[in-house]
Amino acid sequence: MQGAWQAMERTFFAVKPDGVGRGLVGAVLSRLERKGLRLVGLKLMLVSPELAQEHYSAHKDKPFFPGLVSFITSGPIVASVWEGRDAITVVRSLMGATDSAKAAPGTLRGDFALSMGSNLVHGSDSPEAAEREIALFFRPEELAAAARPEESWIYAGE
Repeated sequence: MQGAWQAMERTFFAVKPDGVGRGLVGAVLSRLERKGLRLVGLKLMLVSPELAQEHYSAHKDKPFFPGLVSFITSGPIVASVWEGRDAITVVRSLMGATDSAKAAPGTLRGDFALSMGSNLVHGSDSPEAAEREIALFFRPEELAAAARPEESWIYAGE
């Protein structure tokens, strides 16, 4: 069982300042847990302007970049790392469309987000992004995973 999890994919996931400020952290994180993903790292933190600029560096030449940096540094976030089969795709699906007006009901953004700018959560969009974002927000010794008894049912028959 432990060997099977070692081959699982990891992804970075954050509840942004609007989600933390609205008291939605528990509701949001519980969706990932209930889906069957394993929590590997978790912290409440303030994002420095420098970290925000590095995190959003792919958008540095876009007109909305200053707004991204300003928003993510406006209050605490909950940064986390999750593990599971196809974790990146699973988390992105749970998040819903970036524009909350287009996010399907049942997704995090469809159920809780208010606008395109305050869209509640962030999740890595590729294995390369996940690796980079996890390294930006967590030191290796901050990540730990404990086996859960129900994992034998999540991937039953494999």
